[in-house]
Amino acid sequence: MQQKTSSRYGDCYLRAPTNAFMPEWPNWIHRLSSSSCGTRAEHVRSTRTHSPVSFPLGIESVAAQGSHLCEPPIHCEPLGSKPPQENYIVAKQIVFDDDARGPLLAGVSKLARAVRSTLGPRGRNAVLDKGWGSPKVTKDGVTVAEDIELDDPFENLGAQLVKEAASKTNDVAGDGTTTATVLSEAIFREGLKMVATGADPMALSRGIQKAVDTATAQIAKMATPINEKSKSDIKQVATIAGNNDPQIGDVLADAFTKVGKNGVITVEEGRSNETYVDVVEGMQFDRGFLSPHFVTNQDEVTVELDDCYILLFEEKISNNKKMIPLLEAISKAKKPLLIIAEDTEGEALATLVVNKMRGILSACAVKAPGYGDRRKAILGDIAALTGGKAIFKDLGIDLESVKVSDLGRAKQIRITSETTTIVGGAGKKADIEGRVAQIRREIEATDSDYDREKLQERLAKLAGGVAQINVGAATETEMKERKALIDDARAATQAALEEGIVPGGGTALLRCRAAVEKLEKATEGDQKLGVRIIRNVLDQPMRAIANNAGLDGAVVVNRVLQMKGKTEGYDANADKYCDLVAAGIVDPAKVVRTSLTNAASVAALLLTTESLVTEIPVEEEPAGGDHHDHGMGGGMPDMGGMGMGGMGGMGGMGGMGGMM
Repeated sequence: MQQKTSSRYGDCYLRAPTNAFMPEWPNWIHRLSSSSCGTRAEHVRSTRTHSPVSFPLGIESVAAQGSHLCEPPIHCEPLGSKPPQENYIVAKQIVFDDDARGPLLAGVSKLARAVRSTLGPRGRNAVLDKGWGSPKVTKDGVTVAEDIELDDPFENLGAQLVKEAASKTNDVAGDGTTTATVLSEAIFREGLKMVATGADPMALSRGIQKAVDTATAQIAKMATPINEKSKSDIKQVATIAGNNDPQIGDVLADAFTKVGKNGVITVEEGRSNETYVDVVEGMQFDRGFLSPHFVTNQDEVTVELDDCYILLFEEKISNNKKMIPLLEAISKAKKPLLIIAEDTEGEALATLVVNKMRGILSACAVKAPGYGDRRKAILGDIAALTGGKAIFKDLGIDLESVKVSDLGRAKQIRITSETTTIVGGAGKKADIEGRVAQIRREIEATDSDYDREKLQERLAKLAGGVAQINVGAATETEMKERKALIDDARAATQAALEEGIVPGGGTALLRCRAAVEKLEKATEGDQKLGVRIIRNVLDQPMRAIANNAGLDGAVVVNRVLQMKGKTEGYDANADKYCDLVAAGIVDPAKVVRTSLTNAASVAALLLTTESLVTEIPVEEEPAGGDHHDHGMGGGMPDMGGMGMGGMGGMGGMGGMGGMM
């Protein structure tokens, strides 16, 4: 093993024999420390035990001379002669009980204060410094939360945990991140009050979970399904989620009514000041024609095939002899042909081009989309959509034996140099629905976000369509902020189509209070206090919305509680009390449910935390290379060491030894 130290001879490593038994080291170190080698000690670490060991400076000179004091013998190597094998361990600091929960609450509160200001129709913007380029202006709670890192390591732990609740809500429901953050802080703060009075944190956690289950059940009962074909219903949800912007509501309502709730809607930055929707009907994949000679529309440089046969072949096609019998049969039927295969090359591609140019057969060839198992899956989707049969190599079917009855059919196919779009497939409805159900089961079973995204794309191409919203704005900063807002509104609208809508403005959570109070009366012990925590925090989102609108939150909450209608509440945008559903102020039930569930989960974890462990912050050495400022090891008694400090990139000069 080696230990590093320095002297007037330069940086060295002390190597002890590998068979040195550690219990013998204290005596050996004591003999070295008490020797006349030097007067000042330097702390190093034992690479075998990781325990601090103190060596006197100047020890290497004794080791180099082979002094009898050094037992077991030590060998000194100049730095760089062999790469040192050192294990550096970062020391940790630990705090317990109130010393742990106090900083956690401080961190959670700082995060919640920054995020809370964005809640509601009159919420304020946050400006985020990205370190480069223009600052980012946003009203999105999760974007603000993700940009926050606190200096205190213990406070930062609390902030990061609540940030996780916001991110999880965004991943599942697409919105409600600010509500999740506000509820997390409120539950944690209320819980700490109970813990201070002597309540058991674990019992509180169980009570919190019971209350959340009751509240989410009430939300489900309260939810009203919306008609996916009703443009006005979809516009209501999208407008509220889009910060009460009617243009966002119109754009999303247009997109959803065209592609349905199973369709895929993407949001991209546009190239103009206008925001508009492009809808791709049918199935589209990113593969274009293999030869420009296939082009039928010279003006648009596209291949357009009507009432077309489709060959789905997994392998490469290069031999034209195997393909000729099929081409002859299709030529007799006087129908165009699209070949989708791993590749079409050589004689086979030349045969297709020549026959097309001579007017014998209208044909086109494209590469199959995807790779490996994903390619097989997409070919299977196209087969279900077009009523054809995908020819896989593991089935042992040769190209020569493929019949016209094995081919798929489509009313219209449009192919550019980059994309292929199939419209009006001839597949049976039962086959397509079976394929859709299979993909949905795979989506539920997968744990991979990437796989889930690809499966949803496949689902959309089979069951719905693809719509792209091109976001327009006057400046780049406005465009990015608007794009994030539309993306959140899209996700919230999707959630509303899945689980229905509830009254907005924090009213739905407030209306759950009666059911939670009933549960509180039926619960005993500290669990009852846990239920009471949830009862006390259900009004927090409404309070925050009212406060951001310039009103007293407590007054607004009391006024709403006195109103008899379940859908009546406070409209912060119009500054009036009304029937929120009739006024179009609604929230997706999935967003409200997910916000409460994730907030309670994180807050319960924080409440049951008894200790925090973080790394001890280490001050970084000033830039300028290896700086060894060890000073003079053993100068004259009256001179105290006269050492020259290290210069920037050069190692510092060791101190002068005792002067003769």
